[in-house]
Amino acid sequence: MASTTAPIAVITGASSGIGAATARALHATGHHVVLLARRTDRITALSDELGDRATAISADVTDHDALRAAADHVAALGGADVLVNNAGIMLLGPFATAQRDDYRAMIEVNLLGAISATEVFLDQLKTSGAADIVNISSVAGRTARAGNGVYAATKWGINGWSESLRQELLPDVRVTLIEPGVVATELPTHITHADTNAAVNELYSHAEVTADDIAEVIAFAISRPRHLAINEILLRPAGQI
Repeated sequence: MASTTAPIAVITGASSGIGAATARALHATGHHVVLLARRTDRITALSDELGDRATAISADVTDHDALRAAADHVAALGGADVLVNNAGIMLLGPFATAQRDDYRAMIEVNLLGAISATEVFLDQLKTSGAADIVNISSVAGRTARAGNGVYAATKWGINGWSESLRQELLPDVRVTLIEPGVVATELPTHITHADTNAAVNELYSHAEVTADDIAEVIAFAISRPRHLAINEILLRPAGQI
């Protein structure tokens, strides 16, 4: 397995949305992008699209053994310089009628998945000499609303953990927290509560902010000179309340 001289960016949830857009953006800025997601067909197609400096690794962020194997694969390439913890699901609905599998899945993917991915790549990042961790949170990490309680809890968790991690790893590894509002992605399409699904999909169908917009911000943040750390970015459509 040949190593690469390009900086390596590992992106979880790279099969669609913000993850896929970030892979394209970082590839364009000279990174070797490692596409990590469950949907093998999608990341393989994206890797083929990008061509040189792209590697697809099928892995679920809730599977620690698969993450460890992915980290070993990346180590053989030269080691991670950037980790974008993007994998996430949003299964909204009233808590009183929530499916236990839905809220457990959000905790395991959104929060524990990011923590586990960081755990397995941390040694590589610490030895990089110029590393970045980008954690994708949400406006829901600041403001909880009726029907998004467990989802918001996972994002509040990401926010708190990110700040602690930032302090522990400075100055060698920068930690940036990205908190998007409504973004045009497939994120709301998996909501199982019928009324919530209809309302959220209607809202998202009018989203003006795209995954490419978020990817551009991520690329900007990690491209700053090493003496500057952009710790937190809240961004949403200009008309979003």
